[in-house]
Amino acid sequence: MNKIIASADEAVRDIPDGATLMSGGFGLCGNPENLIAALHRKGTKGLTIISNNCGTTELGLGILLKANQVKKIVASYVGENKVFEQQMLSGTLEVELNPQGTLAERIRAGGCGIAGFFTPSGAGTELAKGKETRMFDGRLHVLETPLKADFTIVRAWKADTWGNLVFRKTARNFSPMMCMAGKVTIVEAEHIVAAGEIDPDQVHLPGIFVHRIIQSKNLEKWIERRTVQKKA
Repeated sequence: MNKIIASADEAVRDIPDGATLMSGGFGLCGNPENLIAALHRKGTKGLTIISNNCGTTELGLGILLKANQVKKIVASYVGENKVFEQQMLSGTLEVELNPQGTLAERIRAGGCGIAGFFTPSGAGTELAKGKETRMFDGRLHVLETPLKADFTIVRAWKADTWGNLVFRKTARNFSPMMCMAGKVTIVEAEHIVAAGEIDPDQVHLPGIFVHRIIQSKNLEKWIERRTVQKKA
């Protein structure tokens, strides 16, 4: 039951070229920094990445994008990455944009075995082109399908050796449902404790969805846009 792996490089050893990868966090908050760096070192290419966004030009998942390791992005926000813009406009990067709530629900559906759902978000726009639509209560809805991944990488605040996880604040966004939607879930945790040390009422994700855990090291916890108060 002990799911601790010695290093980030060992944890991502079998992620192959062409894999579909979910990555947790929100913007740069809660990024699995060690696992992203390990994938960069490994040089895995042709990745399809499902995430809230693709980092910035120099940070987060943007590291993989800049190294031409990413083939496709499924995301809801892409506005902080110049390399993303260049690759998208040049046609070298395939992009699938989603309303943020739709992205979250598609991931949740993938983890819960839901075959699809209708939502008014995006109905009647370019995002609905080629998709089935239906009227509900006089309002047009579009059919969205679930998202799943070969591998999921996330960062937790605390994990026990069995894989029960606790996330902290914004870093919790997307991560629990991504763990459920990935065939193999790899977690880097800031704190690792013995099984039974996390109060069951405090567990955000049960260990049944987690396969590998590493200890986070040298986290930078990047800030996407630093704002300070001007002096009077």
